[in-house]
Order: sequence, then structure tokens, then C-alpha cells
Amino acid sequence: IPVLQEFKEFIESNPRIYMYFTAMFDEVPYKHVYRRDPTGRKQIRDYEHMLEVLNHVFGSAPVWTDSAQAVGMVGVPMCAILDYPMSTPSGHAAFLDPDVNRMIKKVLNEWGKYLMSPESAGVLHEGKTGWFGETGRSDMMSVANAPYKTNHKFEDFFVCDTSKKHFGYTSWDNFFTRHFKDEVRPVECPDDDNVINNACESKVFQVQERAKLRDKFWIKGQPYSVTDMLANDPLAQQFADCTVYQAFLSALSYHRWHAPVSGTIKKAFVQDGTYFSEPLFEGLGDPNTKEIDAHGISTGQGYLSALATRAIIFIEADNPAIGLMAFIGIGMDEVSTCEITVKEGDHVKKGQETGMFHFGGSSHCLLFRNGVKLSGFPQPGRQENVPVRSKLATVQSN
Repeated sequence: IPVLQEFKEFIESNPRIYMYFTAMFDEVPYKHVYRRDPTGRKQIRDYEHMLEVLNHVFGSAPVWTDSAQAVGMVGVPMCAILDYPMSTPSGHAAFLDPDVNRMIKKVLNEWGKYLMSPESAGVLHEGKTGWFGETGRSDMMSVANAPYKTNHKFEDFFVCDTSKKHFGYTSWDNFFTRHFKDEVRPVECPDDDNVINNACESKVFQVQERAKLRDKFWIKGQPYSVTDMLANDPLAQQFADCTVYQAFLSALSYHRWHAPVSGTIKKAFVQDGTYFSEPLFEGLGDPNTKEIDAHGISTGQGYLSALATRAIIFIEADNPAIGLMAFIGIGMDEVSTCEITVKEGDHVKKGQETGMFHFGGSSHCLLFRNGVKLSGFPQPGRQENVPVRSKLATVQSN
């Protein structure tokens, strides 16, 4: 396809880029474990092969495979293709490069157009490689049912029409950004402004108190660097020593965001950033290991909060005990689009939709200023998702 031809010319016409895209494949070890990528397909060994595989991948929406789901890579084929090369020193340099990220954005936007087309709904069937096949549907529903220990069927949980082809979804993206039925995810304590509700259906990554305005976000502990997370926005200064809550959305989760508090949107924008960058400590850049972390990109969520393409929404909560807070929706791997559906000046009610992720896995953060007394956050280690719109934490009124 033309955009991949352009990608090929981009690699071959620039010595820096040519070096990156040649060396990143050379640097993947030749040990037995790296003969296949994490999903079990033969490991790609050069950029020409990568482009051929991408050409094939872009001809369809992501299919369901049990092997990809087993390693957390179902729905994100590009992540599987690039997982090992992006963990090498040359891959690290390449995926931080602004020119490379501009090119990848172009490539992902082209694929995104296809994923919004009616042809892309072809993978929404009940066969073995379909998302509504036996394992696809049961895996999606075990993720959706786990938080409240319910046993809903897909059609009881999500808005769809099982009498229609593809359950009534018009494209892959239309399925990916599907709505739940209101009654399965009620807004907990809707009238209590001291209760902060969960913004995304997601698994806890970490809770950090007293996050600094600037910190070394690339080191192993991934301390938050608030100014970088908030894209150097002037409002970031108010978040010195803030509390950060971060959680991960897998490709099987629900992908829309909801307001964690009632309040007024102060500012909302998307910050362009990296797509496949991951911290060096996950790969061969860690002096203490000779191996690559296959779950690299989800292990590096703290790092990505400062670098990845992300949506940033500042909300002035109605409750003065909370005041100004921030939501960050972080695109991971092929999540090329963070779409904000509210605008500056809008008043939102707790639990109201504020935007969504298109394609792939993703992460999000909530930031609360120093002095806001919070308690009750769910802790890392919890296996099931924290349900969207449920009670996340409580603030003590002054």
C-alpha cells in the first residue's frame, strides 16, 4: 500500500533511519527463544520483511488468535511484530526519533481509516478467528464479568444487535469503542462529591504520592515526571507533589472514558508523542539482563505517561476539596487516536463520557494536587479490572 512504500523510502533515503531499522533487527538475539515473536510467529529479521508483514496486516482488521491473547497481544498485531526490535538499543533510539514518530503516525492513520471502514467488520464473526467465536466471546466476557462477579452474556452487557450481521457493528472501530448498557456499570454514589469515580475500566498499575514536577521517568522505578506528563502546560505547576493513580486497559476492555468527578473542563487537548518507545530497562539496555521483556510496553506505563501520544483533560471539580485535577489518556503501541468528546467550558457530571481510545491497548492517569486528602484507592496486584464509574477513592472535605 502507498503509505508503506513511503515508509520504505523514508528508511532508505536517510542514513540515520536506515541504520536504526537495520540495526534494531540485527540486535535481536539469535537464541532459540527469539526465533518466534511473543505470539508464536516467526521472528522478523529485517525491515523489508517487516514492511511485507505490515502490508499483509493492514489488509484486514486484527483477527482473534488464542496464542496472541495468551500473551496479551490480541488486537495489537504491530506490537507483536515490533516487540523484540523495539527493546534493542537501536530500536530504543528509533522509536524516540521525532521523524520516525511522524512517519508511524501517518502509517497508523492510514490503517485507522481502514479500521473505520465496513470491510474491517469482517473479523467480527463466530468462527475460530472471529471476535465472537467461542474463545473470543468467552474471554471478553470473563474480563467484563470479573469485577462484579456477574455472568452477563455479551448481548446483555454491550449495546449490539445479535440478529444483524457482525452483531450490528459497522466496522472494527465501531466494535472496539462499543458502549456498555447503563445498568451494568452504574455510577456509584452519583450525588456524593466526596467520592471519586473510576474513569476507565482498567487494571491498577500504581499509585504514587508526592510525584515531583520533574523526575527521571526513564529509570527502573518509573517515578512520575508531572511537567512532562502534562506536556509542559502552565497548569502543570499546580501539580507539584501531587498524587498519581495509573491503570491499564487491555484490548479486551471497554475503551471509553468517563468523568471521575463533576466539574468544569478547564482545558482539553491531545499531545503528540511516541508510539512504540519503551524504556531501556525492559530490553537489552538493562546491564543486568540479556533478555527482553515480552510484556515491555505494559511494564513501561509510567515511562509512557511522559512520552506517548496522550489526551490531557484538566477538570475543575465542583467539590472545592478536590479543586483542579487532571485526566491523562495514554495511547500505547498502535493506539494512534485518543479522541476527546468534551471541550473547554463544558460542565460534566460524574460518570459522563469524556472521550475514548481507538485501536489497541492503553493506559490512563488521574492526578490530584498536593493537599487533597484521598483514601481507598485500589492497590496494584489486583487481578481483575476496577469497573468504570465505580467508587475509586474518597476525599476528605476540609
